[in-house]
Amino acid sequence: MRKILEKCPSCEGELIVTQLSCVRCGTTVTGRFRPTIFAKLSPESLRLVEAFVLSKGNIKEMERELGISYWTIRNQLNEIIEGLDGLRRPAEPADLKASRQEVLAQLEAGGITVQEAAALLAQLRH
Repeated sequence: MRKILEKCPSCEGELIVTQLSCVRCGTTVTGRFRPTIFAKLSPESLRLVEAFVLSKGNIKEMERELGISYWTIRNQLNEIIEGLDGLRRPAEPADLKASRQEVLAQLEAGGITVQEAAALLAQLRH
């Protein structure tokens, strides 16, 4: 299976999918779609994830199916997990979450208007 391009071959910029087409009826859907995090996996890593799912997470079964050791599978799975963790969006800082909750609490208590709350929340977003 060919791996989808992740970076522009010309400038190294991020690529997004802009068109999907049905091979049976020809229907085309256009837009801007981000690939899933699994599209960023190497073909070898993707095969290991597929084997993991098909074996229902049974590493001993994967060991028999793939012909590699338990520890090799565990190490490869750990590398995949670390890579996927790096692709996740960073968690919202606790102080930002607390600030949003504080604004909403002030609004609920009647201390500020809806417009003031909206302006404060907009400031927190930036």
